[in-house]
Amino acid sequence: MRIFLIFFLFFSINIFAQVDLINPKQAAPKDPFFNKTVDPKAQPTEKIKLIHSDFFSKNPAEYDGNPYFSGNVQFNHQGSVLTADRVIFYKEDNFVKAIGNVVLITSDGNRITAEEMEYDGNTQRGIARKNVVLTDPKQTIRTQTLYYDRVSNLAYFNTGGTITDGQNVMYTNSATYDLTTSIIDFVGNVKIDNAEYRVEGNKIKQNQNTNTAEFSGPTYIINKKNSANYIYTENGTYQMTQKEVYLNKNSKIFYNGKILTGDKMYFNQNTGFGTSKGNVKLDDPKENRFVKGGYGEIYQFKDSAMVTDKPYAVKILKNDSIYFSAEKILTYQKPDSNSIKKSFLRAYKKGRLFKSNAQARADSISFNETDGIMHLNGAPILWSGAKQVTGDKIDVFFDTKKEFIDSLKVIGNAFVISKADSLNLKDEFNQIKGKLITVYYKQNEVKLAKVIGNTQAITYADSQNEKTKELERIGVALSTCGTIEADFTNQKIQIISCNIGANSDIYPMSKISKKQRFFPDFNWNTKDRLLKWQDIFKDSPNNPEIIYTSDDSIYQKAEAERKKIEEKNKPKEIKREHR
Repeated sequence: MRIFLIFFLFFSINIFAQVDLINPKQAAPKDPFFNKTVDPKAQPTEKIKLIHSDFFSKNPAEYDGNPYFSGNVQFNHQGSVLTADRVIFYKEDNFVKAIGNVVLITSDGNRITAEEMEYDGNTQRGIARKNVVLTDPKQTIRTQTLYYDRVSNLAYFNTGGTITDGQNVMYTNSATYDLTTSIIDFVGNVKIDNAEYRVEGNKIKQNQNTNTAEFSGPTYIINKKNSANYIYTENGTYQMTQKEVYLNKNSKIFYNGKILTGDKMYFNQNTGFGTSKGNVKLDDPKENRFVKGGYGEIYQFKDSAMVTDKPYAVKILKNDSIYFSAEKILTYQKPDSNSIKKSFLRAYKKGRLFKSNAQARADSISFNETDGIMHLNGAPILWSGAKQVTGDKIDVFFDTKKEFIDSLKVIGNAFVISKADSLNLKDEFNQIKGKLITVYYKQNEVKLAKVIGNTQAITYADSQNEKTKELERIGVALSTCGTIEADFTNQKIQIISCNIGANSDIYPMSKISKKQRFFPDFNWNTKDRLLKWQDIFKDSPNNPEIIYTSDDSIYQKAEAERKKIEEKNKPKEIKREHR
């Protein structure tokens, strides 16, 4: 009896297959995705073949009366095997529709599972729906609707999905996967997650073989441990295994509260090293400072950076700004002995500085921005108002809260020159020299100077006329001392103390020559002084030399009178007669 039933079932399947599959009730309803023109010159497409099923059925009320197979159904097409709980087979259309526990194993070993699937043997295209999973050796794709083209070997979805490759999890609205090249083209709200970083963009192409991502739209690469450290670009390449990023358009690297931009950029997330070329800008909002140039490097883990190729920096203050330039500018942060992190800026070779009330040149400039301490080294020269300071080294101390110069120290060959009267063009200059000069300021105006070591001073002495209340020139004081203290009240210099081997005398104008009124190394430099901030870009502004008038008439007149008196009082020669 059992043998009879098996024979009857097998006989029924074959009979129904011969009758209903040859004469289907209605053509298969197809998605527009299957509307592909088949090349008539191409070789005839191989037909889809039934391999096995437990049952064969037809019902006018189901599937438009088309026959269907159920129970361990298995079909084959050109090496790809389709299994499902139920399959409707449209033989004339060479088309199948599978329902329930659908699995498609492609000829190259890829696996697609879904709740439903349609496959067209003529176009070799398929659509998988509901809980779709595509698995290949590179990754797993999960979505709700997947379109598959076996000829081009492309898989596509636009219903949102995830892709995992063992290292990264990718989320996107739509994606096209080339199974031949293992390249995935993501479009729309793309996210790529790994243990350390998250990539967000709207158009990303990823090569699964090289683990490289290419960006062609606004994209962010975010550090998951510190979301304030991230990269932005609109065109670039990310080598995800090496964690190296190449940025080509409107790119920015955000790190340690700073922002690096440029035309072409590179960053290594493992080492924290980055470069930038073309229109480089390093912005530090916390320090209110930015640096610009043609080339830049950053060292994230050392919290330092370098900018070259005509670099300049701007420190923005509340009421003013400080401009720096040099051949190379460095910025870095370093903790002090109390573990307080402090910011530094250094400008090397041909350093130049401009501030509205102070300008400077030196071979190198080092600025502790946190404490407001600046060091000028290498033939430094500092101008402040009608004053000029030179020496082997100049240290400037700023009041960081009030943004004033608090004091400055000139070390070695210190020389301070001050215009005796800044309102005229007479060649009258107060001069103080020594080994060490400390200058104290009050609201950006020099108040007091202390000089130590072989000090010398040439200062103009004035006295107020009791009747006219105007200052009248008394003469010039020549002083040599071990130490000098000079008061700079009302832009005038007054020696208030001269100690240790002191020798100070005031000479009236009639008894001091022009030569005596200047030290031999006097050099009032107006040609190289920076008059506007743009002068930081010049080796020298080469300003027109200021022509000062020289009045030595009082001394010359007195000297002539002295010579007359000497001549008059000169003893007459006694003529001797020879006998």
